[in-house]
Amino acid sequence: MSRLLGAVGFAAAAVWTAAPLLPLLLWAFAGRWVYPALLPQEISAREWSRVADPEAPVITALGTSLGLALTTAAGATLLGALAARGLVLHRPPASDAIRLALLAPVLVPPFALAVGVQEVFVRVGLSDHLAGVALVHLVPALPYAVLVLLGAHATYDPREEQAVRTLGASRAAVLRHVTLPALAPALTAAATLAFLVSWSEYLMTVLVGGGVVTTLPLLLFSTAAGSGNRTATAVLGLLVVVPPVLLFTGASALLRRHRTLRVASGPGPTPSPPEGTSG
Repeated sequence: MSRLLGAVGFAAAAVWTAAPLLPLLLWAFAGRWVYPALLPQEISAREWSRVADPEAPVITALGTSLGLALTTAAGATLLGALAARGLVLHRPPASDAIRLALLAPVLVPPFALAVGVQEVFVRVGLSDHLAGVALVHLVPALPYAVLVLLGAHATYDPREEQAVRTLGASRAAVLRHVTLPALAPALTAAATLAFLVSWSEYLMTVLVGGGVVTTLPLLLFSTAAGSGNRTATAVLGLLVVVPPVLLFTGASALLRRHRTLRVASGPGPTPSPPEGTSG
């Protein structure tokens, strides 16, 4: 009975999530769709051909968005891991104040935060540059990475590292064979969240990019607000939706695989000298 209720709940959640995407999918292939028809009267891939044109700005915007999101994911995960490790394992003075400062960007209203950040970036000459946009995407992404990795480090046992170090392992070997495998699920989740935050970021991209840096969300909003072309808007909407869905699916598969391997391996034996040990 409980399994049936779970299946019904999952199906309801899937329908609730996918339902808004159905009109988007129909509009993306609608050659002609006039009210009050319930379905398109003509199917066409004309807008997809325009999007795939190398001269169109969509390909460039897609590449810019992917580059920014990947850079943000890597940067936020690295900085979040270092911050979480320092706060949890080394407990510096005023650690509570440091945590509050790291999480502040998600506690402050986004517009107030964006205006303040833009002022700073203009003064230091980082506005209207791709590097400035990449840095500003770290502002809202880093708190989520820190939150995930704080939880992971709270249950992480550093004595495993010390045990392997006493066997002669180098720091690089400890990182590769002990630290990264133990924190892999949290690192994957943190990188995924940071990618998603950067991928959908609009306000800070507009303010710091100054219209010089064009990402896919900016192109989507300008098309929706300025052209009135619903088919083009739907095509761009699908392009914005697909990469996060693929990323989330891949990350979920990695986490399930990691959980299965941990269950299959059991509690684990006493640490043995990994590759790279000196004795």
